[in-house]
Amino acid sequence: AVRVIEVQEQTVQLSVETQGKVQAAQTANVSSAVAGPIEWISSAMEAGGRVNQGDVLLRLEASDFVTNLAKAEAALQQAQAESSHAANELERLRGLAEQRLVSDSQLQDAIRMAAVSSARLADMQSTFTQAELDLARTEIRAPFNAIVESRDVELGQYVSRAQSVGVLLGADIVEVRVPLAIRQVGFLDIPLGGRGELVGGAAPDVDISGFFGGAEHKWKGKLVRTEATIDPNSNTVQAIVRVVQPRGESAEGNDGYETMPLPVGLYVKAEITGRAVDDVIALPRSVVRNNNQVLVVDAENKMFYRDVEIFRLEERRVLISSGILPGERICTSPIQAVVDGMSVQPILEYI
Repeated sequence: AVRVIEVQEQTVQLSVETQGKVQAAQTANVSSAVAGPIEWISSAMEAGGRVNQGDVLLRLEASDFVTNLAKAEAALQQAQAESSHAANELERLRGLAEQRLVSDSQLQDAIRMAAVSSARLADMQSTFTQAELDLARTEIRAPFNAIVESRDVELGQYVSRAQSVGVLLGADIVEVRVPLAIRQVGFLDIPLGGRGELVGGAAPDVDISGFFGGAEHKWKGKLVRTEATIDPNSNTVQAIVRVVQPRGESAEGNDGYETMPLPVGLYVKAEITGRAVDDVIALPRSVVRNNNQVLVVDAENKMFYRDVEIFRLEERRVLISSGILPGERICTSPIQAVVDGMSVQPILEYI
């Protein structure tokens, strides 16, 4: 007696499993745009602290910049007065020139003075704007919602222009860089040889799982792009999976996915939803014998070896694309000695 199953063609949803390490999608080495001593540092500016876009991270001592702004404002007012006077004088002389009461040289001098005054006013306006910018830059702000990875300065320290004050990691999005074997890429529903980011429905869903705090957690992600080159050592393509960080909403209706953020640096498994394949036969992997054969029980209850074409071998099942027909019976019993044509008593089971 042997157990058999009756095969049927079906549409199978493929998936690809791989693993990788979580990394930040955004990393910023924040630096100072002006020089000066540090007057104040935010309490959130510590490793592990969270800051929102626009939050002040630290503030430089600003008295010199306030003084420069006052000087620039005074120079601007003087330039405005001179420009206004030169423009009025030019209009007056033009009126006199129409009555031939002034010479051409006097009119040309007035035109030159008006142009010089206008240029000086533009210069002073630029100087004033720069002084305003320098004063505003004494406050160093977060460029995006972020987690502080490190702080490189201390209170009272003098920082120079372009000196690093800390490193920020994006808090809203993380990425997982995972390797895909060349054959695995063919199981995905993405354009082969495509470049750029996959958006909307073109980006396959990805289930992320990892152990943290002694328990397994799951997150949802999207495969957004593949890198341009193939690794010559491992013959793999690197794919980028993007995960939008949860914001701690209620777990109700969350389908078992986490509401806690995915930690940067965590090693995780990724199961990528692949393409759907029509007209294949899915069987338990144990039915495969001698690499590419199965045992078929015919209508006379005799058992024979049959060569099949294997589309894909998975951990628990095999997908067969040709070699057996729908309705045929396949032996699933672990028989050691088989002779082609031997008579058996089939017991039908269902999977």
